[in-house]
Amino acid sequence: MADAAVRLKRLLEQLLGVPLPVRIRAWDGSQAGPPGAPILVVHNRRAVRRLLFKPGELGLARAWVAGDLDIEGDLYTALDLLAGLVWERGEDARSLAQTLRDPEARAAVRGLLRLGGLPLPPAPPPEEVRRPGHLHTKRTDKRAISHHYDVGNDFYEIVLGPSMVYSCAYWPDPDSTLETAQRDKLDLVCRKLGVRPGLRLLDVGCGWGSMAVHAAREYGVSVVGITLSQEQAAYARKRVADEGLTDKVEIRVQDYRDVGDGPYDAISSIGMAEHVGADRYLEYADVLHRLLKPGGRLLNHQIARRPQRDESSYEVDEFIDAYVFPDGELQPVGSTVAQLERAGFEVRDVESIREHYALTLRRWVAHLEADWARAVTLTSIGRARVWRLYMAASALAFERNRIGVNQVLAVRTPESGDSGMPLRARKWSETQSR
Repeated sequence: MADAAVRLKRLLEQLLGVPLPVRIRAWDGSQAGPPGAPILVVHNRRAVRRLLFKPGELGLARAWVAGDLDIEGDLYTALDLLAGLVWERGEDARSLAQTLRDPEARAAVRGLLRLGGLPLPPAPPPEEVRRPGHLHTKRTDKRAISHHYDVGNDFYEIVLGPSMVYSCAYWPDPDSTLETAQRDKLDLVCRKLGVRPGLRLLDVGCGWGSMAVHAAREYGVSVVGITLSQEQAAYARKRVADEGLTDKVEIRVQDYRDVGDGPYDAISSIGMAEHVGADRYLEYADVLHRLLKPGGRLLNHQIARRPQRDESSYEVDEFIDAYVFPDGELQPVGSTVAQLERAGFEVRDVESIREHYALTLRRWVAHLEADWARAVTLTSIGRARVWRLYMAASALAFERNRIGVNQVLAVRTPESGDSGMPLRARKWSETQSR
């Protein structure tokens, strides 16, 4: 009799101590769990072994990327339900990883071992990155950036749409187009920085050139954009040429630590600082401070995590680190502000746009799902599954306030104390582009 789903459900509930909120369909066709709930499809016994040999988030991620696990029904609902078991069980409840290591749970573990078949650890999917640690040298940073961004410009065009902006958009309302929201975000950055003709802007982590093109075309500023990705740089240079802006915009493959032609009047860093690393953040802030003229402004747009009571216990997200952003590290916004001020900046404004990123990510997921077959052809089935999972899970993380995103505006205020900021700085909320 086909009963793998029943046995799997019973053993998992025995380990976790709570009912499973999703329905299970196992490799033998059997089903168990609440009717009408999203279905966790366990395609093979290997999925069980992955969970046993790497309990918790990474084991589940490996099973997902390899296609051993799937979800039928609403992806966001399923992830939200599973998050309560894997990531958010609270201070008084054990995580799945802790439970599977508990001596009292050995009977259930033995049952899962029998259900999973041969007790051999499956090899990780080829999309998983192996690295020596969070070194954040120029060499390791370049390799990490290449892993994430050199997936293929055609793939990113599917996900990001025509704007080719890979950071949080700024939505006038939820029903706006992604292109409108991304244009509004770039315009907001330009207004906060106060760029105008005759000024020089350094765009750190320029991506596919969207900020550089917008600032040069709409505000007449001269821009140097830097990235560590060869594919991004080639794409950005073509965009600059197509826009007729080669006299205004230069795109370089360059580490921010190697920029030597300052000072600049303004610096934008949009979605780049997450790659810097906690141990290197003061160095990052020092470099940008040195590259700015006195009175120059920095706009630092960065994802932040929630602070913990015991910061020493913070651990990097295993799935994100292994499959998405190798060596990426999130810091609380307070830590970012403190490090910028230690470097000599005067922080003038902090704006949280957390809900905007959730809207952005849901649009990206919809783009990927709508052109799934082509996305798989351009990369691999595993890579496409990585992106779908991480973007959907990230959307929920922003919606549930597990992570946030902030624009921090800082000034290299001169000794005279004249910051050059208007008395009512938030007039930038009004559209002022030419």
